[in-house]
Amino acid sequence: MRSAAVRLAVALVAGSVLYALLKQSYGAALLLTPADVLGRLWLWQPLTYCFVETSPMGVIFSALVLWQVGGSLEQSWGPRRLVTFALGTTVVAGLLTVALAVVVPPLALAGFGGGWVMGISLWVAYGLSLGRVGTNFWGLPVSGNILALIGVGFVLLEGAFYGWLLVVPSVLGLLLAAGYLKVGGPELWWLRFQSWRLHRRLRGRSKHLKLVAPDRNTPRDSDRYLH
Repeated sequence: MRSAAVRLAVALVAGSVLYALLKQSYGAALLLTPADVLGRLWLWQPLTYCFVETSPMGVIFSALVLWQVGGSLEQSWGPRRLVTFALGTTVVAGLLTVALAVVVPPLALAGFGGGWVMGISLWVAYGLSLGRVGTNFWGLPVSGNILALIGVGFVLLEGAFYGWLLVVPSVLGLLLAAGYLKVGGPELWWLRFQSWRLHRRLRGRSKHLKLVAPDRNTPRDSDRYLH
């Protein structure tokens, strides 16, 4: 339980069991339903749906991905960055799904669980972070890029079998994960902004300085122009 990846997996199992027990009453309030977010102002749903899966296999598979893939990412990223990425990507994917439901009305009535959205985002992020470095997929040697493509394939198969509207949050999660690995996250852009602002400030302070020409008729040991 000291691992952030294990805590995410346990939270997913607990949230999914709670949803199953309250399915006939208040369980649906834990899912992401764009119509409820926009109409009833159930603003907690983009967060609570992160820890809910609606099928036993979805719970097991998503928890395993969070535990194993999340644990591997945690070793290189650290627990804080892992949790920030996992929750941030899933929450933003949910918010974008709600925004997209405004122009796609059938999307507003669907109820989404976000455990797999979080899991597939970590999967793709882990694969892209490896790049051409070799890893294994159930004992098969593959590169990190191929592993990421396998994750994309899972989402495409799910959409082909169960409908493309149901995989909208997963697709958005994939895109956000790929963008994070290729372009960088908010913390990287904030550091770049801070660096740009510091360079600009230093250039502004140096404008009043003047270069002393080397042919000035002054003794070599003179300290007249040191300041």
